[in-house]
Amino acid sequence: MGQGSEALKEQHTMNEFLRTGHYIGGEWHESHGASDATYPVLNPATGETIAKVAKGGADDTQRAIDAAAHAFPAWRALTAKERGARVKRWGELMLEHRDALAELLTREQGKPLAEARGEVAYAASFLEWFAEEAKRMYGDVIPSPKPDAQIVVTREPVGVVAAITPWNFPLAMITRKAGPALAAGCTMVLKPSEETPLSAFALAVLAERAGVPAGVFNVVSGDAVAIGETLTSSSVVRKLSFTGSTRVGKLLAKQSADTLKKLSLELGGNAPFIVFDDADLDAAVTGAIASKFRNTGQTCVCVNRFLVQDGVYDAFTRKLADAVRTLRVGNALVDEVDQGPLINEAALGKVERHVADATAKGAHALTGGKRHGLGGTFYEPTVLTGMTADMLIAEEETFGPVAGCFRFTTEEEAVAAANDTPFGLSAYFYTRDLGRAWRVSGALESGMVGVNDGIISTEVAPFGGVKQSGLGREGSKYGLDEYVELKYTLMAGLGR
Repeated sequence: MGQGSEALKEQHTMNEFLRTGHYIGGEWHESHGASDATYPVLNPATGETIAKVAKGGADDTQRAIDAAAHAFPAWRALTAKERGARVKRWGELMLEHRDALAELLTREQGKPLAEARGEVAYAASFLEWFAEEAKRMYGDVIPSPKPDAQIVVTREPVGVVAAITPWNFPLAMITRKAGPALAAGCTMVLKPSEETPLSAFALAVLAERAGVPAGVFNVVSGDAVAIGETLTSSSVVRKLSFTGSTRVGKLLAKQSADTLKKLSLELGGNAPFIVFDDADLDAAVTGAIASKFRNTGQTCVCVNRFLVQDGVYDAFTRKLADAVRTLRVGNALVDEVDQGPLINEAALGKVERHVADATAKGAHALTGGKRHGLGGTFYEPTVLTGMTADMLIAEEETFGPVAGCFRFTTEEEAVAAANDTPFGLSAYFYTRDLGRAWRVSGALESGMVGVNDGIISTEVAPFGGVKQSGLGREGSKYGLDEYVELKYTLMAGLGR
C-alpha cells in the first residue's frame, strides 16, 4: 500500500473516533468556533494542533450533572447482569478498535504506540472485571436480638459520581473509575485532562455503541476550575473520584467538605526502588527500566528514588546506564521508539530543575542529563549517581525519565530512607532472601509493594496509597466498595 493510501487510512481511523464537543445526555455538543469557547489539543511530539475542543464551564457541567441525575433511577433499576452486559460490551469494543484508540492516544499524549496498545488492553480489563464483579455485590443477613425480626444489609449505588482524570493514562484512568461506578449502578460525569480529552470522547463513542443509555456516562472538558467547583459544590454529586497531584486532591477534598461527598483520591508518590546486595542485578535492571522509563517516567507509580546497597552499587548503576543507553527516543507515530516526549514544557522544565539541582549538589550523569537533540519536549533518558537526601529528587516526584541512585549500607537504613517521605503510593525492592522479602514488604509504608517485579498494576488488585498519596482503592473487589453505600434494614413483626 502506498503512502497516500496509508495517509487516507490513518485519516479515516482518526475521524471514526475524533470528537471535539461535550457528551451530555447522549448528545454531542460541539463548539461553534468562538475563540473563547475552544482550546487546542496538541501533539506533544510535534507541537501541532490535533483538534480544537469545546471549552466547557459551569453551565455545561451542570447540564451533565442533571443528565446523570435523570438517568440514575432507570440505570440502578437494571439488574447487575443487565448493566454488566453493557459494561462488558464497552470493553470488547475497545479491544476491537485497539489500533485506532492507540493511535489517537499516542497523538495527544505522546507515548509509544506499543505502550498505547497496552493501555487500551489494560483499560478494557477494568470494564471486563467489574462487569462480572458487580454481579457479586453481595449483602448480609445478621441474626437479630429480637425473635420476630431479621437484619438485612444491602449494598446500593452511591448515586451520581464525578470523575476527574489525568493525562498520563487517558483511557485506563477513566475505565478504572467508570467500570465499577457503572457496574454498581451509578451514573457519571467525567472531566478528563485538558491535555488529553480526545481519548475520553472516543470512550464515550464506544459507550454509546455498547448500549450505555443516555445520561449514564457524560464527558465535559475545559475549564478545570469552573468544572471542578461545580462538581464539588453540587449536592446531587455524591461521590468524587480523582487521580492527580496531592495539591489538587487536597483542594478538591476541601471543596467537597460542605456536601460530605464520598471521596477516592489517587495522588502523588515518591516510589523507592531498593536493590539489596543479594539481588539478581539483571532482573533488577529489567524491572527498573519497566518501572522508571515506561511512559517517559510519567506514571504515579514509577520509581523516583533508587536505593542501592554499597556492595552492588557500582555494578547495578553501570548495568542500568548501559540498558538506558539503548532506549530509543522519538515520535512514536513515525519511529519505532521506546520513549516519547514529555507532555509539555512545564513537565520538561521540572525535569531540568531536578537534574540541575542534583548535579549542582554533586551528582554525576552516567548517561543523559539534558534535553534531547530532537528538540521540543524530548529529554534524554538519564541515570544519576552520587545522589544525596538534600536533593529535590529525594523530596519531589520528578515525573520524567531520570533515575537517581542513592547508596545505603544496611537494611534498616534502606527502609528508613524509603519511608522518609510524606507519600506512600508504591515501593519496589529486589532480593533473593525470602525472610527479607516478608520483613521489608511489611516495613515499607506504602499502599503497594512490588517484590522482584517493577510492574504491579492489574485490574484484580487494589490500587492506592497511604499517607498523602490518597484515599480509597481502585481495581479489584475492593474497588467496587468505593461506589456503594451500605443500607441496614430491620424487618420486624415477621413472626406475627
